[in-house]
Amino acid sequence: MEITRRKEKDVSIVAVSGRIDAITAPDFEKSLDELIAAGDRVILIDLTALGYISSAGLRSILSSAKKLKALSGEILFTGLQGPVEEVFQISGFKSIFKIFPTEAEALGSM
Repeated sequence: MEITRRKEKDVSIVAVSGRIDAITAPDFEKSLDELIAAGDRVILIDLTALGYISSAGLRSILSSAKKLKALSGEILFTGLQGPVEEVFQISGFKSIFKIFPTEAEALGSM
């Protein structure tokens, strides 16, 4: 798994590539927690290059989302495709989170 982070407007954009599974989920969650601790309140996660996400990855997303919600923040998603999109659909994440087709549309919704 590789994570890149950048800031645009008041949004932290986190691009994740590879896999989020039981081995990598703790590092992914730690990366999100660092942003939250630094004061970020809106995090856009770009999953365009993510090939796989496990239930451990979903748990790390939920954990970070709960922390942000308590601070009046939110997590947004873009780039869902293939197996990752299927997992979001089956798990109900598509109805829980705001999901945008492109990063530009997500940023435009702010």
